[in-house]
Amino acid sequence: MVRPYTITRGRTAPERDDLTLITVLTTAEDEAEAALARGSRAGARGLQPEHRLILDRCRRPAAVAEIAAGLDLPVSVTKILLGDLIAQGLLKARAPLSVARAAGGVDLGLLTAVREGLRRL
Repeated sequence: MVRPYTITRGRTAPERDDLTLITVLTTAEDEAEAALARGSRAGARGLQPEHRLILDRCRRPAAVAEIAAGLDLPVSVTKILLGDLIAQGLLKARAPLSVARAAGGVDLGLLTAVREGLRRL
């Protein structure tokens, strides 16, 4: 088992503080394909196996929580790795509401029904 501080190169906090559990990430296809084709180097930093797994997983939109669960890593470690890929231009991060708006808007009726259902619990 590889220790988290080894994966993050000793970093304990992500450079970005705007990544939440429900932030949606997608691969920037052209840049990611070029980085993977170059082998183990992408810009100034090399791609670790976890970086490659993230890029592969984010070919379809995925939330931070989904990615962390898929990697079986703590969310804090996952956020550091995601920050690396975003800084290199290999991933795009979007707030969840912008994704909902792009899909046709937020269904307030559904959100209200969910809220009421949770209150009844």
